[in-house]
Amino acid sequence: MNEKPIFWKNPDYGQAAELPFSKADILDAVERWKRFAPYIEQAFPETASMHGIIESPLIRLDKMKRAWDDEHQTPLAGNLYLKADSELPISGSIKSRGGIYEVLKFAEHVAMTKGNLKQTDNYAILGTPEYKHLFAQYGVMVASTGNLALSVGIAASTFGFKTTVYMSRDAKEWKKAKLRANGVNVIELDTDFSSVIPQARQAAAEDPKIHFIDDEGSADLFIGYAVAGVRLQQQFQIQGIKVDRDHPVIVYLPAGVGGSPSGVTFGLKMMMGPYIHAIFCEPTHVPSVTLGMMTKLNNQISVFDIGLDGKTAADGLAVGRPSRIAGKIMRTLLFGSVTFDDPTIYKYVAQLMDTEHITVEPSAAAGFTAIERAITEVPAFNSENATHIVWATGGSMMPESERKVDHDKGEALL
Repeated sequence: MNEKPIFWKNPDYGQAAELPFSKADILDAVERWKRFAPYIEQAFPETASMHGIIESPLIRLDKMKRAWDDEHQTPLAGNLYLKADSELPISGSIKSRGGIYEVLKFAEHVAMTKGNLKQTDNYAILGTPEYKHLFAQYGVMVASTGNLALSVGIAASTFGFKTTVYMSRDAKEWKKAKLRANGVNVIELDTDFSSVIPQARQAAAEDPKIHFIDDEGSADLFIGYAVAGVRLQQQFQIQGIKVDRDHPVIVYLPAGVGGSPSGVTFGLKMMMGPYIHAIFCEPTHVPSVTLGMMTKLNNQISVFDIGLDGKTAADGLAVGRPSRIAGKIMRTLLFGSVTFDDPTIYKYVAQLMDTEHITVEPSAAAGFTAIERAITEVPAFNSENATHIVWATGGSMMPESERKVDHDKGEALL
């Protein structure tokens, strides 16, 4: 309530719990991504080098780590990495995982129930005029502060679905412009995200041929994000990164409504077990998931209920009420969370650009804000055998003018 940065350690972490999803759900999603790979490679040429698989690099940040050590009293003993979802193809953010996955699943459902698609077919046929005509009879709708809109909007409109995006006042103009350029109907509402989503949900409910992608509670979104656990495990094997009692891995994830970091965390825990630890990072003015989990009220409480204004420069994190499923599933899987003051993220945006020549949007630098608190509060995390991974959630599609503004704000703080 005082808008001061906190470190919250989850008292229920590691306890036994019944979960609504399993590893089998994640592996089912992996197979669906594989089936769609020929279509994705054909529809989005930027995925050709990965043969239609949408994945981001895991980048070791040696120069950034040196800069981090220079300005902090406690040096970081382990290795520092960036999981660069900011470079994911198609929409340049973590939302490419869940948002595009849910569009794929809906397209598959329509093509199998109303068309002639079989799982054994080459899914590249979904780009033919016959299927485009079929998809044009259906709609996809979503509410978003920005990045989910980009991933859903670009993917759904490419299939040929009538695509509508409801956006809150936090959404950036360049994101709206990109959506409109892709033929997406963008509806702007001068209100916060938590107020936009019920309006979009209601509009979608009025037409049975519209599929609504619900950022506050979609199981398909959640499982799409969870596939990251399989992909990161493969990258660990390739790069020789260990995960065990003596080699803890700490993953720092920005949280808005909480769906994407929760899905990723679920995937990491299912695939790699107890020694990979997730920490969520939220603005001091909008700590919605932290508030929901601390009070155990989850989506029954909003930051506005305790007098916070919900305002932050991190547009993707400007969500006052958490997801319906995030807190419940994270109850035993999330190590804890850290809140940060807005100026800090700009500093890390500039530092990352200056040291590693990597561009992320302000909300995607949130993970860096949690490292000092994590290694101070949990000394075991600051061992030479530890691996620290900042999950960069978006930024590669930002216009150059935006990048410069963000960099200059951060440079002034260094």
